[in-house]
Amino acid sequence: MNKPPYLEAGVDEAGRGPLAGPVVVAAVILPTHYELDALDDSKRLTALKRERLAPQIESQALAYVVEIVEVDEIDQVNILQATLNGMQRAVENLHPAPLRALIDGNRAPALNCDVKTVVGGDRLVASISAASVLAKVYRDRLMLSMHDLYPGYGFDRHKGYPTAYHRDRLKVLGPCPIHRKSFAPVRKAIELGNGFNI
Repeated sequence: MNKPPYLEAGVDEAGRGPLAGPVVVAAVILPTHYELDALDDSKRLTALKRERLAPQIESQALAYVVEIVEVDEIDQVNILQATLNGMQRAVENLHPAPLRALIDGNRAPALNCDVKTVVGGDRLVASISAASVLAKVYRDRLMLSMHDLYPGYGFDRHKGYPTAYHRDRLKVLGPCPIHRKSFAPVRKAIELGNGFNI
């Protein structure tokens, strides 16, 4: 009888640092053998390479889950806890369930399987790299759709990160409904009384 494969999930997120938009978490179980072009930490890949890799990962993975952690949850529990919550939900929704989860970074959620944190894991572990790519691709797509809803902020350019342009737009327009009210620059903009009622 063949021994079943040891199922190991890689877990990573995109979007902890932005002032606007969700955090997106991905969990991926790769097979023992796979063929993925130039898999790497998503931040070291161009947007075009990430978009090419994402469908390859989705078609070859034994399982993957992409979890969206909305702004309301981030504001309610803080960015770290919201990210850990998203990681927990992503791993628990994987089918088949992994025996171990490899989490990028040095903090991990409580899970129903073995857990190991890997600092720099998105460069070192293929399944974490794959999760990094999916999380980044899904989040970028979401932020492009948010640009259509709130075009004045340039979300298509900076994806919600606190660039000089985004900070300027925030000062001029005030925050919109997808801005994170618990983040200091957004709180300051709310105090100035500009923009949307959120």
